[in-house]
Amino acid sequence: MSVPIRLVVNGREHRLEVKANELLLNVLRERLQLTGTKYGCGLGECSACTVLLDGRPILSCQTLAVSVAGRSIITIEGIAGSGGTTPGAPLGLHPLQEAFLEEGAVQCGYCTPAMILTAKALLDRNPEPSTDDIRQALRGNLCRCTGYVSIVKAVKSAARKMRERGSCSEG
Repeated sequence: MSVPIRLVVNGREHRLEVKANELLLNVLRERLQLTGTKYGCGLGECSACTVLLDGRPILSCQTLAVSVAGRSIITIEGIAGSGGTTPGAPLGLHPLQEAFLEEGAVQCGYCTPAMILTAKALLDRNPEPSTDDIRQALRGNLCRCTGYVSIVKAVKSAARKMRERGSCSEG
C-alpha cells in the first residue's frame, strides 16, 4: 500500500507515493538521488545515514518516510552555498566542508556527510563549543580512518570561521 506524502528536502518540496514501511534513507538515495546520505550498518549504530530533521540529527535508516512528511530535511547536498573561501575549493562550500578539507578530516569520506551534518547541528545551537562538546556531539558517528583528532580540529576551525562571518546557521 502506498501513501502520498510531501517531503521538504534541502528547501525543495517533493510529492511522492511511498510505502508505509519505506525508510527515509531509501527515499533520499533511490527516489531523490541524494546519495550523500550513506547506508552504513542499517541498524542505527554507525550514524552514516544522518540527516537533519528540523535542524536536529536523525538516523534516516531508522526513520519511516511517512513519519517526517511536511517537515524540513537537510542532507549534505543542502548545506553548501555559503560562499567558500578555501583556495582551490569549489565555490559555495559550507565552512564545515571547507574546514574538513583544510584539516585533513576527510579520508575515505564515507562518514564525512554525517559528521558534517552532526557538527552543523551542534554549531547552530552552540557557536563556541569546547572539545568535550564536540566529542559528545559526534560520539555516535563512527569513523574507521581518522581517529577523530582532525575531525574535532575541523569543527573547531569551522566554528571560528562561522563566528567571524557572523552566522552559525548558514546553509
